[in-house]
Amino acid sequence: MVTKQFTGSPDEADLTRADSLAREIFSDVANKWALLIIDVLGRRTLRFGECRNEIEGISHKMLTQNLRMLERNGLVERVVHPTVPPRVEYTLTEPGRALRETVHRMCDWTHQYLGHIEASRRRFDT
Repeated sequence: MVTKQFTGSPDEADLTRADSLAREIFSDVANKWALLIIDVLGRRTLRFGECRNEIEGISHKMLTQNLRMLERNGLVERVVHPTVPPRVEYTLTEPGRALRETVHRMCDWTHQYLGHIEASRRRFDT
């Protein structure tokens, strides 16, 4: 899940351009696991196992990859406590918390229109 390094200026970060930083970031965070991780970390700081328990169906590998990607993009902070064994905690950064507000609104939208979407799918599929 590693994206190429963007070499342009922030002003050139346009979602419609294939070589844009905005498009790279959007591609990284706009996946089902990243959105769910952002949502659960928005509630509180979690250890890896706690985060995995909060997200039904996520594998160890997918959680690891997505946490690393979110950390790389500055949305999640990983703190390692010097204990034996090491205790690692994940929390959202300020940009991550801001994104979580949008993610939370998307979740609310899903709940609001779930019945409509299900009915539309049934009509379409018949």
